[in-house]
Amino acid sequence: MKVTALIENTTKGNMKVEHGLSLYIETARHKILFDTGQSTLFLENAKALGVDLSQVDICILSHGHYDHGGGLKAFTEVNDHAPIYMNRYAFDEHYHGPTRYIGLNRAWLADEEFMKRIIFTDGDVEIDEELRLLSPRKEHRVEIDSDGLIMREGDTYLLEDFRHEHYLEVSQQQYKFLISGCSHQGILNIMEWFHPDILIGGFHFMRHALDDTLLDLAKGLNEFHTTYYTCHCTGVEQYDFIQPQIEHLHYLAEGDSIEV
Repeated sequence: MKVTALIENTTKGNMKVEHGLSLYIETARHKILFDTGQSTLFLENAKALGVDLSQVDICILSHGHYDHGGGLKAFTEVNDHAPIYMNRYAFDEHYHGPTRYIGLNRAWLADEEFMKRIIFTDGDVEIDEELRLLSPRKEHRVEIDSDGLIMREGDTYLLEDFRHEHYLEVSQQQYKFLISGCSHQGILNIMEWFHPDILIGGFHFMRHALDDTLLDLAKGLNEFHTTYYTCHCTGVEQYDFIQPQIEHLHYLAEGDSIEV
């Protein structure tokens, strides 16, 4: 399996970056676009990296935030066939504080051609023998931190519970890979639920203080003997702080490709 970061907060080269995530994944059977960043920049970066997005056969949206799904409409303009899988709550109204909207563009809901491409999921979904979408479980090793994020239900604002998040499990030979956009449900919870051999995605540590609590989270991750490729919302300072605590932890920057 090969994973290429089209969008990530950092780059080791001279590519343009934005706060967001978009991964291009090639498996034995599929060419997958996992998230699209917040703009059309993923299209420019894909071209620079030699990735032909017209050949993608499945698109996955990890959760309903703008920095992961902002480019979805643009994707449909360069790819006329790949279904877009997202959780049924992805188009709910998500905010950072009461005024800063961070959800998807709800005007897309009125675009019939765009909406024909969407497959809404509820619970775990087996796409085929290679791919599964996994939803959060009820049991939590650590309490979910809403981190200042809220959701709107009617006229009421509630603390975000990230019900709109799901994860892509890829089975390749004897290995199970898990791809997570931001791990808002708690990275230790996700690891307890699914026990992947390799996890790729953000840990959502970027606003976390560099303290003993963060070290404890890192030590918890080290218990699983998993190989991690992290990015985006983990935070560069936080990554540098926890990296010595985790035996197999690597950073996936924009433009990087990994083959496993």
